[in-house]
Amino acid sequence: MICEKPSVARAVSAVLGAKTNRNGAYEGNGYIVGWCVGHLLAPAEPHEYDEKYAKWRYGDLPIIPAVWKYAVNGGTKKQLELLCRLMKRPDVDVIINACDAGREGELIMRLVYEHAHCGKKIMRLWVNSMEESAIERGFRSLRDGTDYDSLYQSALCRQKADWVVGLNLSRLFSIIYDARLRVGRVQTPTLSMIVEREAKIAAFVKEPHYTVEVTDGLFTAEREKVKDKNTAEGIRSDVDGKAATVASVRRSEKSAGAPKLYDLTTLQREANRTFGYTAAQTLNCVQNLYEQKLCTYPRTDSRYITEDMAPGIPQLVKESAAALPFQLGELKINTAQIVDNAKVSDHHAIIPTPAAAKAGLSALPAAERNVLNMIATRLVSAVSDKHVYAETTVTVECGGEQFTAKGKSVVQDGWKVVEQAFTASVGKMKKDEDKTLPEIEEGYRFNAKAAVREGFSKPPKHFTEDLLLSAMENSGAEEMPDDAERKGLGTPATRAGIIENLVKSEFLERKDKLLLPTPKGTNLIKVLPESVKSPMLTAEWEGHLKRVERGELSAGDFMTAITKFVEGIVKTYSTASDEGKALFPSSRKQGETIGKCPRCGGGVTEAAKGFFCENKACKFGLFKESKFFTAKKKTITKEIAAALLSEGRVFIPDLFSEKTGKTYGASVVLDGKGAGYASFRLEFDNGKDGK
Repeated sequence: MICEKPSVARAVSAVLGAKTNRNGAYEGNGYIVGWCVGHLLAPAEPHEYDEKYAKWRYGDLPIIPAVWKYAVNGGTKKQLELLCRLMKRPDVDVIINACDAGREGELIMRLVYEHAHCGKKIMRLWVNSMEESAIERGFRSLRDGTDYDSLYQSALCRQKADWVVGLNLSRLFSIIYDARLRVGRVQTPTLSMIVEREAKIAAFVKEPHYTVEVTDGLFTAEREKVKDKNTAEGIRSDVDGKAATVASVRRSEKSAGAPKLYDLTTLQREANRTFGYTAAQTLNCVQNLYEQKLCTYPRTDSRYITEDMAPGIPQLVKESAAALPFQLGELKINTAQIVDNAKVSDHHAIIPTPAAAKAGLSALPAAERNVLNMIATRLVSAVSDKHVYAETTVTVECGGEQFTAKGKSVVQDGWKVVEQAFTASVGKMKKDEDKTLPEIEEGYRFNAKAAVREGFSKPPKHFTEDLLLSAMENSGAEEMPDDAERKGLGTPATRAGIIENLVKSEFLERKDKLLLPTPKGTNLIKVLPESVKSPMLTAEWEGHLKRVERGELSAGDFMTAITKFVEGIVKTYSTASDEGKALFPSSRKQGETIGKCPRCGGGVTEAAKGFFCENKACKFGLFKESKFFTAKKKTITKEIAAALLSEGRVFIPDLFSEKTGKTYGASVVLDGKGAGYASFRLEFDNGKDGK
């Protein structure tokens, strides 16, 4: 059996009775339980197909592997070799895939299986919870691995498409604009949405509007807004002090149904609104809770449970409610409103497990405890009664004008009691904006006191993670028929990583809760063609991946479409636009080569932040503000860089010692020629006394 993480392997091996630790696997009772550490294998870099790809040249694009190669992810070689040996043991006749029950979990295990050239039968463990009872049920209903072949093909297509689009277009536009520009199949359209929103905010010009109000001192009625102030003042003058009559009073009872259970995206959005957690932080919390058997599988896009789960829900609701950090009265539980088999695909909604109510939650980190309380609160809310309120609309006539007042009064609190108790417990109680009206009857007359209230149109809102996750999930929804399957940008499992990559690449920055594009991110979107940054196109691709997963579209057809798209972009764009040249001027000091790269022999030139190899494929660089040097209160000057490149070392007489606070002299040696940026070490010349 192959699990995705050591923590999962421990839980599974305990259920199976495989208790002997074999240093990388558990064994016993007829089972071997091994584990990956996330992805052990990744698509190989271009130069591993052909050395010529080490240099970035337009003429080599697009790079499309005929046969895909994979490389071992750093630090995982030992575990990969162990799993391969275990799969080939003669006493092993079945391989059970127990990686996370989703697209990426399928890919992680299958790549190891293919790498080992293993032809043994695959069975699939597919569970929604790490509780012992759930694992035992999963083992009683193991599925044939071939049932998930289409899921594996979908995962391969996703990985290959990201490689083909990201690698080729990143190289293409980096070559064109002589700048390191990172383009991604999903992250670039996501960035484009944010840049476009900021452009609309910057171009927004607020416009005033005016509302005429009349009041009797107890309630206020409003006329429709007008844009002209003089018109509003004229209406106010005409009705002020005049007799007003209540022409109609309409009362109706309305209701708001209980909220749905959480899928991952909704949980991430509400955790951002309530606690300010990033999408990645929330995913990390709920993943940890899942591995501790406190909630069900997190990477789900469903907000319902299945019929077979219904009998256990009332008891789970009562136990979850009792464990919450606030008191609730008598619960009315309607399980039927959270059950819908048709709306559950691979995984049901996120709910707490029975173990969560019995665990000592005070020992959990605060963020995990908050997220678990959110999940438990939502379960209780989702099975509660609807919220019922009475809405009253009063129409007032005065001076030939019509004014309206609306009010609400609660008939039945229902599920809102639960939600309000939770928000109060975390200090986030919302101000009640619903107005109540006094008892008013038709024909009521009063002398109107009139006034004009000025308001302004509002710009679009800046993106928070809450709003961005919603935009990613609903991208293109307005162009789709109501009955079409929603596609969106990314998946619940990947959206947090996409946002983090944009921040890490310095295309986005966080300011308080806002996500704002950097100048680098804005400039990138300005120079890219619409097809590369189109959220609609990427949403269509996500929809096609779902079709591959369902066996409705072949993996070959999907990849052919991706390849043709990239080939078309490469053929169409070969030179920089004038705007792009201005946005991405070269940061290098032209014609000033200070030495040869110790790794590839290319020229090293000076840029704003350091000294870098001209060969774009070679990542050698000497940062002026290197941590090694700044700790010694030094920066790498051009003279120091030149000496390091020519001699491999340079003597510096007054390096600062953090330990003693004094200075000392030593030779700084350029250490190693491996991948990545340069590293250094110190060497001390022996003095007369041998020190």
